[in-house]
Amino acid sequence: MLYALPFPAIDPVAIDLGFFAVRWYALAYIVGLLLGWRYLMWLAAQPPQSMPRKDADDLLVWMALGVILGGRLGYVLFYKPLYYLDHPLEVLQVWNGGMAFHGGLLGVTIAGLLFCRQRKLNPWRAGDLLACTAPIGLLLGRIANFINGELFGRITDSPLGMVFPHGGPYPRHPSQLYEAALEGIVLFLVMAFLFRQDGIRRRPGMLLGIFLMGYGLARSTAEFFREPDAHLGFILGPVTMGQVLSVPMILLGIAILLFARRRPKIETE
Repeated sequence: MLYALPFPAIDPVAIDLGFFAVRWYALAYIVGLLLGWRYLMWLAAQPPQSMPRKDADDLLVWMALGVILGGRLGYVLFYKPLYYLDHPLEVLQVWNGGMAFHGGLLGVTIAGLLFCRQRKLNPWRAGDLLACTAPIGLLLGRIANFINGELFGRITDSPLGMVFPHGGPYPRHPSQLYEAALEGIVLFLVMAFLFRQDGIRRRPGMLLGIFLMGYGLARSTAEFFREPDAHLGFILGPVTMGQVLSVPMILLGIAILLFARRRPKIETE
């Protein structure tokens, strides 16, 4: 057997009151939304085009609904359509895991456009704020995946390999932690640094474009270490579903970035 680090035996249930249990997976979403809300409030107050506090407050509520509904439906449609066709009631069991970022992104986009239209806000500015906030939730979500022992990596002889409870007898890459680092920590720091650049902040849409490119590249990189979903396998040769879905994200990010760069800077509030 290959050398392997011990997998930390953490109970997926964070709080168990007997009649009610809170799983780490659900807790990650709750904490991510709370931290994201506080960070978004600070970002929204920064000029130019600062967003009213009430609008920033309400925006996150809409985004939370977009993430949950879009993420769940995206998982159902992209990853297990036949299974949920036979088990339709399980579509509602979000607490058991099963969320797709790409579906969540689509849900957030639709919810965000509707919200901005209703409040007469600049959708590019709102997109920039959400792009800077999103890595917080991605980080906590991937850590929750690790605690659940799900979405583990491919078999490896790397000293970082771990034997996951449901991954067979061989050590595997802890790809959830790779994704937490790339999609969460690295992307958050990059977005925070770029937000502080006045020239970028004054061109709404640039941060959104950079985020889409950054996430797509980070996800595509991590997929080289992640075990493909058993019911899907590889889609095209060595290419996984996560990489396939990331390609249009990267292309869209490039298009938005080029569009935003050509627009004049916002000079005043």
